[in-house]
Amino acid sequence: MTTAKVHSIETMGLVDGPGVRTVIFLQGCPLRCIYCHNPDTWNMAYGKEMTVNELIKMVKRYKFYYKDSGGVTVSGGEPLLQPVFLKEFFKACKNEGINTALDTSGHGLGDYEEILKYTDLVLLDIKATNKDKYKEIAGQNSDKFFSFLSSVKQSKTEIWVRHVLVPNVNTGESNIEELAEFINTIPNVKKVELLPYHNQGVEKYNSLNIEYPLKHTSSLDEESLQYFNKILNKHLAAKKDKYSKTG
Repeated sequence: MTTAKVHSIETMGLVDGPGVRTVIFLQGCPLRCIYCHNPDTWNMAYGKEMTVNELIKMVKRYKFYYKDSGGVTVSGGEPLLQPVFLKEFFKACKNEGINTALDTSGHGLGDYEEILKYTDLVLLDIKATNKDKYKEIAGQNSDKFFSFLSSVKQSKTEIWVRHVLVPNVNTGESNIEELAEFINTIPNVKKVELLPYHNQGVEKYNSLNIEYPLKHTSSLDEESLQYFNKILNKHLAAKKDKYSKTG
């Protein structure tokens, strides 16, 4: 029976896709993003082992709250590290008429075409658009990300882009313009969201005896976030008037 290593479950999520959603956070991530606030999800040795049937049974209890727009989101960690489970779980969700969303950085083990057959929405975390900056932020090269992105483009699955802004790392105007130009090349993007860096994960790093990479970096303030949203929206609209606006 197909199982997954589950880190945690949020039963009434409101920020990981449309409507009210059950959010399942899977264990394991190959990236070491400098702003990661969940280092406890990295190691695949941890987490609770759960079957597809166990999770479907739980999800169905909340189906009433999903109504027309809600559903299930699988996040992480990096959920694409558990592709067999992901495909079978999403397939089971679709058999129950439940909307599915995949929250991912695109660093998985392949078989994306099969997974995307049962995926209604991809919440795509774009770390950076150039390879050097990508490795600086994520600690890995971007090859797997671009491989996954190619599969999502071909599948025509709806994409919502997310991009974390870190002061003095990727907050220059040129970075925002490059991001917009990159997004304009992806035909199935329907929404773009800039997320402000915060340092709320520091205590987790301390408890795990891991040095926090951005210990001298302040959280991004709301005024700066709105400023960068304006720049992004300006350049998104320059080519395509199809996005839900940020900010």
